[in-house]
Amino acid sequence: MNVRETLKDKKRIVIKIGSSSLIHGETGDIDYLKLEKLVRIISDLKNQGKDVVLVSSGAIGVGFKTLGLPKKPETVTMKQVCSALGQGRLLMIYQKLFMEYAHLSAQVLLTFDVITSDERRINAQNTLNELLKLGIIPVVNENDTVATEEIEFGDNDTLSAIVSTLIGADLLIILTDIDGFYTDDPRNNPDAVRLSVIERIDDKLLGMAKGAVTTYGTGGMSTKLAAARIATDSGADMMICDTKDLNVLVDIFEGKDVGTLFLSHEQDDFDVTDYIVHKKYMEQ
Repeated sequence: MNVRETLKDKKRIVIKIGSSSLIHGETGDIDYLKLEKLVRIISDLKNQGKDVVLVSSGAIGVGFKTLGLPKKPETVTMKQVCSALGQGRLLMIYQKLFMEYAHLSAQVLLTFDVITSDERRINAQNTLNELLKLGIIPVVNENDTVATEEIEFGDNDTLSAIVSTLIGADLLIILTDIDGFYTDDPRNNPDAVRLSVIERIDDKLLGMAKGAVTTYGTGGMSTKLAAARIATDSGADMMICDTKDLNVLVDIFEGKDVGTLFLSHEQDDFDVTDYIVHKKYMEQ
């Protein structure tokens, strides 16, 4: 069987969407059409009997636009202020949209120190699993009002991989502004080729990664490779897909050749704290 055909059988899924995918680049305002479509597809996945967790960036972007700032602030304090304002507004929109499709959603804010504390990690894990057991869709973000790691670390790519490990997900989907992992940056090199399936992340692959920072997002391809190391080592497949057309989420579960699929290879000695504290995700 084609490896992509197995994706339809995935039961516990984490979907991550970044700031630049939720906001109109020209104005900085929320892209309601894209948000509504994302929620509708997630709701349909739930109706198919799948557990879904949404890891959503965007709080800072929504916040600084609400404050009328011309661009994302540079100081940590102002970023945290924008997050405090934007997170509530973003969650309100998600909850309203999910309710239109008869689904409940709940906010879960995490910090990376939760991962390094056994007690806090277990508490977070129990909360997420109980929400899923009750049929509620967790909407996860970094708690930017009290932490700076996400601001510096890469637009929740790594956080989404960590969430995958916490709930025992079998598939992580990272939605971004490029339709997969390429041999080079396709925006600068017309000869760059999209890789359909990646079995192993090695030094050659790491060398292909090109950082890309947008006005509203902070993540680049290197952070997505870091997320892939965590997810695949913990036993989950991972997809990188384009957000231009969110029907790509439907295509994934129909086995179509979209995006880039990183195949899982669960490690017996996997310990998520090694990846956060010692940055094992960048080792070979």
